[in-house]
Amino acid sequence: MQKSLDRKLAAIHANPNTREFILADAKDADMALGLGAPGQSPEMHAGEVRFKTLQQYRDQMRLITRSGQVDIMLMSASSNHALTFGERFFDDSPVTPAIRANDTTDIHLARGSSYAKEAARPFRTASIDHAQCGHLDCSPEERSLGANLGLYSVTFNNDLERDMETLVRFHEFREEAERKGFRYFLEVFDPNVPNAIAPEILPHYLNDMITRMLAGVGPTGRPDFLKIVYHGPKAMEELVRFDPHLIVGILGGSAGTTRDAFQLLHDAQKYGAKVALYGRKINNAENQLAFVHFLRLIVEGQVGPVEAVRAYHGVLQRLGTRPTRSLDDDLQLTEQSMSYAGTSSARVDGTRNALTIPKEDSSIGALPVISSASSKASCACKSTAEAHTHSEPDSCQCSGKTQRPLVTESYSVSRHRLASANGQLSSNGRPDFSRMSASERLAYHRERLGLGR
Repeated sequence: MQKSLDRKLAAIHANPNTREFILADAKDADMALGLGAPGQSPEMHAGEVRFKTLQQYRDQMRLITRSGQVDIMLMSASSNHALTFGERFFDDSPVTPAIRANDTTDIHLARGSSYAKEAARPFRTASIDHAQCGHLDCSPEERSLGANLGLYSVTFNNDLERDMETLVRFHEFREEAERKGFRYFLEVFDPNVPNAIAPEILPHYLNDMITRMLAGVGPTGRPDFLKIVYHGPKAMEELVRFDPHLIVGILGGSAGTTRDAFQLLHDAQKYGAKVALYGRKINNAENQLAFVHFLRLIVEGQVGPVEAVRAYHGVLQRLGTRPTRSLDDDLQLTEQSMSYAGTSSARVDGTRNALTIPKEDSSIGALPVISSASSKASCACKSTAEAHTHSEPDSCQCSGKTQRPLVTESYSVSRHRLASANGQLSSNGRPDFSRMSASERLAYHRERLGLGR
């Protein structure tokens, strides 16, 4: 099966102004946080730290991948082995599996540790061979069996010795990757030590470091795309304009509010970003499937950030899921740390947009969209677990009836609406969004939502 990532990369290179956009779910945090990576369990008791299990973490990987709303599932090498080799989970999926190819010391976030406060040192636990074939010394024919994409991260601190060490290790990785036919994308973190460089010049320092380090790299050794902190329109436009074939993506940073996540995606895309990788922003969502679905609708131009927050809360209300924040609080914009470790956020903007969602209880995909001011949903799940915040089962029971799952690929649309997808249906007659262009998906959604009539 053709991977949506490959089709979109080709489309972006062919036309840098295309609306094609790549979304990735970053579920590689076990290489940073250890036990805390899957998030806190809803069954935890006061004063007791209890986390979700690795199995639950991988269940979420399966769930998001099956939805087809993301293009990349980024995992640790061990999770890749379990899903890609053990289950052959990605064989018939348009989603591309990827691994975190290195783990610099600024993401070593064990409880009680202070490593992330010291200047980052390059380090690599994972091996390319393990990602590609599951063992060392792959034969040439084995290299296509597993994941053939990795995230390589660097952190510059304006420190000659440390930054040279970072560049040397990056050089070594690039040479090995090219010899083994391993693709990668490049993550460039902000400095992780205070006062490494003046804040007003930091975005431009990073842009210069990125373009300088890649200037000496031939096409076969360059990353498929970048993953960087979004530092605003000027810095993003400066980098995108310099080289339209240097595809720029953003990292999500710490969790923040739902408005933070949606607004960041909207703004970055507006000023030239073509990729977004969200980790904690997805993992900390009350319902990950709904959250990711709205990310996709935002980049498709179907909804704006404020509208999406209101609609997301409507979905939670419909499911009987208690949100982490009230709607008013979740509409706030907050100042976020973009380091991997993250810090507490401070509210800086209480402005609320007056955007409204459709009055009718329409459907975005299989998601019920209801006004936050509407009456209580007629059918709500009985418990938090049933409301998909924990195990996210296929359906939940209420009043003796089975409530429709939050996100499925079963779209309640007529055959004439499906025709707007130019006949691009999967074998079961459902729309196959991985095979559609951005304009085709836009036309499909507009007709389904009644916006084209």
